[in-house]
Amino acid sequence: MDLISFLADKGIVKREQVANLQREAGGVSASPMAVEEVLTRHGVAPEVQLSARGELYQLPTFALTEVVPFDVLHYVPEDSARYYRLAPVGVRDGVLEVGITDPDNLEARDALNFISNKVGMPYKLFLISGADFERLLEQYKGLSGEVGRALSELETENIKEARAQQEGRMTPASSSLEEETVIEAGGTIKEDAPVTKIVETIVRHAVEANASDIHIEPMSDKTRVRYRVDGILSTNLTLPSKVHAAVASRIKVLSNMRLDEKRKPQDGRFSARVGGKRIDFRVSTFPTYWGEKVEMRILGIQAAEWRLDNLGLTDHNLRLLREAIQKPYGLILISGPTGSGKSTTLFSLLSEVDTETKNVLSLEDPVEYTIPGVSQSQVRPEIGYTFANGLRTTLRQDPNVIMVGEIRDKETAGLAVQAALTGHLVISTIHTNDAVGIIPRLLDMGVDPYMIPPTLVLGVAQRLVRTLCPGTGETMVVDDGIKEMLDKQFVDVPEEFRSEIPKLDHVYRIKPTPECPSGTRGRTAVFEMFGMTPELELAILAGKSQDDLYRVVRTQGMLTIKEDAIIKSAQGIVPFEEVNTLGGEFDLPDTTEASASGSAPLEQLSEDVGALSTDRGQDTPSTTEVEI
Repeated sequence: MDLISFLADKGIVKREQVANLQREAGGVSASPMAVEEVLTRHGVAPEVQLSARGELYQLPTFALTEVVPFDVLHYVPEDSARYYRLAPVGVRDGVLEVGITDPDNLEARDALNFISNKVGMPYKLFLISGADFERLLEQYKGLSGEVGRALSELETENIKEARAQQEGRMTPASSSLEEETVIEAGGTIKEDAPVTKIVETIVRHAVEANASDIHIEPMSDKTRVRYRVDGILSTNLTLPSKVHAAVASRIKVLSNMRLDEKRKPQDGRFSARVGGKRIDFRVSTFPTYWGEKVEMRILGIQAAEWRLDNLGLTDHNLRLLREAIQKPYGLILISGPTGSGKSTTLFSLLSEVDTETKNVLSLEDPVEYTIPGVSQSQVRPEIGYTFANGLRTTLRQDPNVIMVGEIRDKETAGLAVQAALTGHLVISTIHTNDAVGIIPRLLDMGVDPYMIPPTLVLGVAQRLVRTLCPGTGETMVVDDGIKEMLDKQFVDVPEEFRSEIPKLDHVYRIKPTPECPSGTRGRTAVFEMFGMTPELELAILAGKSQDDLYRVVRTQGMLTIKEDAIIKSAQGIVPFEEVNTLGGEFDLPDTTEASASGSAPLEQLSEDVGALSTDRGQDTPSTTEVEI
C-alpha cells in the first residue's frame, strides 16, 4: 500500500483526494520525496507523514534535532549518502543507527550491508523525512566537510612530495607539513596550504557558532577539537594525530610565538576579520604528553555592548551600580570564578565614566579588549611589573579611576585600599564564593577591619547561566513541593523589597525546537550585591561572622545569585534547570528531555574558503591580524 492510500485509510486525507494526489506526485510508485512534497503542499504536516510512514513500514522514526558528530557521519561517505539517500544519525551500544528516506530501495539496503561489514558494526534502520535528510547532507558540507577536503589535499600533497623525494627532486626537510606554517618572503603566509585552510575553517566556524573558546587537544590516536558554546564544551571535530604539530605551529605563527619552543607554555594573540568583522583571539599553548594543547579564547564582545543596561540587572542592582560608579572615591569589588563575566561587568561600569573629564587607567593581565579613552597597561610578572608595582605607578599618573584586573595578594589589596582612601575610585575583581565573602577575604589579605567601611563602596558576585532561545521554553506550573521550597528561599526578604519578586506560580524550563535544538542560546549574568551602610559598618568593626554579615545585608534587600536566577526563570529568560547549577536542589518533573550539549547546530557555510593574510601594522607589535 502506498502512503497516500494509507493516510486515506486513517482519515488524514479524504478518500476522493487519493487519485488526484497520486497523480500529482507521479503515480503510485512515486518517490518518497515527491509524495512528501505533494502532501505538505496540501496541508499534511511532515511529522504526521513521518509517523504514518513509520507505521506503514513498521520502522522507528527519527527526527533530527541536533548536529550529528562527524565521527558518526564518517561511517558513510558523503557520495554514498547522497546516492542512496541514507545517512548515519548515531551510534548506540555498538550499533550504527542509520536514517533512510526510502526503505523500499533495495540498492540502499545492499549498500548498507556492505558498509556494516566494512566498519564491523551492526546497523539499525530509522525512517527520516526528506527535509531532515537534506539537513544531514548540509552537515557533511559544514566544518568537518571543509576540514576533510583540506586533509584530502594534504594527503595528495604528501604523496606527490614522497614521489618527488624518491626521484631526487626534493629534500625531506621541505615537506608540506612544515611549509604550511612558515612565513614566505615578503611577509605573507602561504594561502593555499591545506593546514592553513584547516586552521582557518576551525576558527571561522567557532566564531559563527558563537563559541567563547576553542580547544585543540592532542591524544594518543587523534586530535580533538572542541568548542565551548554557552559555557558547555562539546567535540566538534577530530583530526588525524599526524597533522597536530602542523596545526599547532600554524596557530603559533599567527600568535607570534616561538616555533622551536615546545617544552614550555606560551601566550600570544592575533586578530582576524571574519565576514568583515574584527575578532580578537587570545592564544595559550600547554605542553602535554602527546603534544602541545592549544586554547584560543575568542574575544568577540564589542565596546558598543558594554552597557549596564545590557547586563540583565534588576532595578535595585542597577541603581546600586550606578550610584557606586559615580562616587568620587572608594573600592568596587566584583567576585566570581573564571569565566563568570567579570570583565564584561568591569568594562560596562567604565562605560558609565566620563573619560573626557576623568583620567581613567587600567592594569590588566592580559589586555583583552581595548577601551576608548582608557589608558590600559598589561602587567608582566616575569619582568617584575606586577599589579602591586603597577598600582604604585598609576598613583603618580594623576588618576581619577583605576581599574585593577585582579586583587590576588596582600600587597595589592593594601595598595588598592590606600588608593581608595586617598581620593581615587578603584574597580577590581577578587575570588570569593559570594558577595559577602569579599569582606572576610580582604581581612585574610591583611586589610585592617577599620579600613574596610570607609573604602568598600560596593561588593558584587556574579555567575553566568544559559538563556532560553527567544520565544521558546516550556511553562511549568509550580507544584506544592517546589512552591514550598521557593517560599522558604525568599522568606527572609524584607517586605519593602518584595515588589521586585514576581509571582512565582510558574517558571520556564528548556524545550528544544527544530530551530533551537538545545533549547538555549547565549548566556546572561545573575548577580548579588550590597552597598556599605552604617549597620554593616558596625558589624564589620565588631568582628561579626560571615553569617552575621549576610543577615545584615539581607535586611538591605540583597537577593542572592540563586534568587536572581529564579526570578529570571519566572520571567522566561533563564531555564529553571539552571537554578540547580547555582546550588539549588529543586526536583523537576521529568517531562522534557533537555539537550546535554548546550550547543546549537553550526551554521552551514559556503564551500569557498577565504585566504588568511597577516597585517602586523595594527594594534601592538605583539598582535597579528589576519583575514578569514
